[in-house]
Amino acid sequence: MKILIKNAYAILPDGYDKNCAVAIDNGAIVSVGALPENFKAAKTIDAKGMLLTPGFVDAHTHNHMTALRNRADDVPFTDWLFKTVMPMEDTLTTQEAYWSVQLAIMELLLSGATCFLDMHMFPGTFGRATVDAGMRAVLSRGLTGGGDDAEGGARRIRETRQDIERFKGEELLSFMLGPHAPYTCTEDYLREVAALADELHIGIHTHLSESEDEQKTVREKYGCTPAEFYDRCGLLRENTVCAHCVQLNESDMAILAERGTSVVHNAASNMKLGNGFADVPALLAHGVNVCLGTDSAASNNSLNMLREMELVSLIHKGTHRDATAVSAVQVFDMATKNGARAVGLGGKTGEIRVGLRADLALFDMGSVGFFPVGDPKAALCYSSAGLRADTVLVNGEILLEHGEFKTIDAARVKYEIGRLDERLQKGIKA
Repeated sequence: MKILIKNAYAILPDGYDKNCAVAIDNGAIVSVGALPENFKAAKTIDAKGMLLTPGFVDAHTHNHMTALRNRADDVPFTDWLFKTVMPMEDTLTTQEAYWSVQLAIMELLLSGATCFLDMHMFPGTFGRATVDAGMRAVLSRGLTGGGDDAEGGARRIRETRQDIERFKGEELLSFMLGPHAPYTCTEDYLREVAALADELHIGIHTHLSESEDEQKTVREKYGCTPAEFYDRCGLLRENTVCAHCVQLNESDMAILAERGTSVVHNAASNMKLGNGFADVPALLAHGVNVCLGTDSAASNNSLNMLREMELVSLIHKGTHRDATAVSAVQVFDMATKNGARAVGLGGKTGEIRVGLRADLALFDMGSVGFFPVGDPKAALCYSSAGLRADTVLVNGEILLEHGEFKTIDAARVKYEIGRLDERLQKGIKA
């Protein structure tokens, strides 16, 4: 479908265009500015008064947990994970997970996100829910195993292979391997995952250095930091994405930089679970590719990328007592092109540029609290409280139009999640 977006205030790779036209054909951006000769749009979007941005990339989340929002709060991290969240997570059916993913996508779209990297436990179901919504995603089936759970670990790897085969040819889906964490996988199992990544030519998505307990556990068992342990297992590489990285030391950061590994900053989740702050200024100084993620709604408790951008913009100024620490420009890049690069979609999405896929978001610049916009990147970081995307396109398809979901039955999603919520409140098994 040929689409023309006209009269937009666009954030382009080389600056701003206050009266921009973007032509889209077959899901790709074919012009920015002057229209191609004989271009006839089947649909024209008049974006006067709208800010046009590349779609944001949520580079670390667990969208099947969205229905668990506001159910595991104000408890220490290990209790939150092992005593509260995992037991609830284990009760979810595949259909409940489907609707939870669709609810997550609704929330992500409203914050201007067009792509996410997810670690999940519902092969088949997760991809179907994402494809049905028309969302772009990179999926990784969570992998734990080895030792006493060798059989379970092997099963999860088989499920990963089956998922990749099942959705082969789906343009909007790609895959990574998802070893959960250094404390849920044995060394032999992690080496097996690294070898599988080489065989399949895909990346790795994992948690790293999230808590002090993790640091202590890994050091006692392996005599090194979690980052050093992962490096020993061959997991740290250019197409590896490590979420959290709160407890890194300078040597760890140097290793990540040397390997070209990306780090996902999960500001809200790390604060809420009492794990601290990743040292983003230091990571940037080392040359690490830093991007942004929401983590799950069970730990955040929001999937709002604009909120993450605001938090990252402010936190490090305060913790470092430096008003220049982590600028709005840097944060915008983290949410767009850095995220795309991390999840293996660099050069495909993350910017408004000819040849890239049309993953785009429009925001009403007249929104109270956002107006007057001034500098658009600063406005998105510092004045976006309450802001919601007006229209969002993924791969040239309109998924959200004037706040209305076009590919998701919002009423059905709310109904199904309401049933799940009632079950959880009563403690009834599915």
